[in-house]
Amino acid sequence: MIGVYDYTVILTYLSMISGCTGIIMSMSGVGHPYLGALFLMLSGLCDAFDGMVARSKKGRTDMEKRFGVQIDSMSDLISFGILPLAIGVAMLRISAKFTDRPYWMDETKYVWYPILLVAIGVLYGLAGMIRLAYFNATEDERAAEAAEKGKAYFTGLPITTASLVFPFILILHYYLRFDFSIVYFIVMLLLAVLFLCKFKMPKPNLCGIMIQVGIGAAEFITIGLILLLSRL
Repeated sequence: MIGVYDYTVILTYLSMISGCTGIIMSMSGVGHPYLGALFLMLSGLCDAFDGMVARSKKGRTDMEKRFGVQIDSMSDLISFGILPLAIGVAMLRISAKFTDRPYWMDETKYVWYPILLVAIGVLYGLAGMIRLAYFNATEDERAAEAAEKGKAYFTGLPITTASLVFPFILILHYYLRFDFSIVYFIVMLLLAVLFLCKFKMPKPNLCGIMIQVGIGAAEFITIGLILLLSRL
């Protein structure tokens, strides 16, 4: 078989599987954004450590390294580019703003709101794809620059930020009892712009990664409790 199947790619494959599952869960039935958010955070957890795991293998071939870069970007596009859009659409499907309008409201007037918001979500996915493709195309130059300067930087906001930002919005949506569906898409638009901006931010060290994992774990537990309480 073609491809790579050793332990260095397991977390990347799991991230993609989690992302696809989250998309399906989000869009099933009337819409399940909180289930989708759980899988979004699982993908974020896998992505946090997949690079470390891959680099732990000594003597990786150039093909294996290039393969790892490609599948990481493809997995990120699904998990952090498409899944957040599916979660947002699921929010619209259960939102009172768009499902419980009084009968006297003009249908043709209000139909444009969800269309506009979904268009923002599509632009978010496009921005994510452009970002990931750009960094794939400039991988060699960035590696050489990092080796020369001794410190690696992100240019623009990493797309994996989605795994912490969007679950937090869903938590606010539940506990504040306010419909954050429009806010969700406004944040999507903001992130899409930040994905493509040319500012530099240092890549986190192990301590920084563990802090992010801790925040994600707190969000994961909170959303798990929300799902549990909503079924009682």
